[in-house]
Amino acid sequence: MFTPLQVGNELAAVAAGPPATVVGGSLTTVVGLLLLVLLAVVIYETVQIVDAYEKQALTVFGEYRGLLEPGINIIPPFVSRTYTFDMRTQTIDVPRQEAITRDNSPVTADAVVYIRVREAKRAFLEVDDYKTAVSNLAQTTLRAVLGDMELDDTLNKRQEINSRIRTELDEPTDEWGIRVESVEVREVNPSQEVQKAMEQQTSAERRRRAMILEAQGERQSAIENAQGDKQSNIIRAQGEKQSQILEAQGDAISTVLRAKSAESMGERAIIEKGMETLEGIGHGESNTFVIPQELSSLVGRYGKHLSGSDVSGDGTELGSLEFDAETRELIGLDDIDEILNQISQEADVDPADLEEQAEAVQRGEDTGLQNADEVIEEMDAELDNGGSDET
Repeated sequence: MFTPLQVGNELAAVAAGPPATVVGGSLTTVVGLLLLVLLAVVIYETVQIVDAYEKQALTVFGEYRGLLEPGINIIPPFVSRTYTFDMRTQTIDVPRQEAITRDNSPVTADAVVYIRVREAKRAFLEVDDYKTAVSNLAQTTLRAVLGDMELDDTLNKRQEINSRIRTELDEPTDEWGIRVESVEVREVNPSQEVQKAMEQQTSAERRRRAMILEAQGERQSAIENAQGDKQSNIIRAQGEKQSQILEAQGDAISTVLRAKSAESMGERAIIEKGMETLEGIGHGESNTFVIPQELSSLVGRYGKHLSGSDVSGDGTELGSLEFDAETRELIGLDDIDEILNQISQEADVDPADLEEQAEAVQRGEDTGLQNADEVIEEMDAELDNGGSDET
């Protein structure tokens, strides 16, 4: 095969003239070359290669003949034209649009539309430029959807906006053989004045929340302090109550001891008074004495308690002896030890027990503590029982 340079050289030689034999040979060569070039052009026009992700619409003399599938296709040369359609998902940017919301707030928004050619024949016959058509339709739909919503909804309900725009685009694009796969609104921005007002509102809301949180913290702190003071007052009151109970018990025991002492010493005082009377009688002139039976009985009883008998066997003076069991019971010496032990036990109170009793008092439960009156009544009952036994 000859190169274009060789063909040009041959043509130049032919134009130069003689000899005649050379001219004849050159013409044959040129004709052959022209036939080869024509054949190459015919083959190029006849064979059409379609990529795997494309389809091509074929027209012959302006008449639609069909779609060329991916691969090698044979078409009529010189009278055919093809129009390529990309069958993959395509992205269309929707320019920024200005709209007025339903509550008269100006906003601007832009979006992205994802489409795919579903029927290349309809995309070729029903619409001039399907990309431009979808973009223009998406712009008008975006403005219409934003104008039908309030400002807060346009800022917060992106999914609703996307769904409504896609629904509005589905019907007309189906007639064009185009399927809208999804719509994504990228930004919705209110005007500068509205943005400033929203920023001020957000700042005020944050300050309000901070004040509420601070007030709640102070309230909780005050509640905890009050509960602590209340618990402390309860424990302090319980301690004071226990102290008063013990003090009252001590006073009651002291009163009982004094009463017992007065009771035990009453007979001795009578005897001493009788002795003084007898001494006064002895200084008189008369040798005859009349002693009341009660006085002699008390004197004998007192002497018996002191010596164990009325008169010593050898005639010596009476000796003082230790108190026997009857005398100790009479004057309540054993009871004194028990009472002192009880006081010691009542005074030995664990602070933890006081705190538990304070909580029980707060809940209204019975703590089991006895008041002073109950203690005195119990002691009086014991003393009365002892006196009855003595009698």
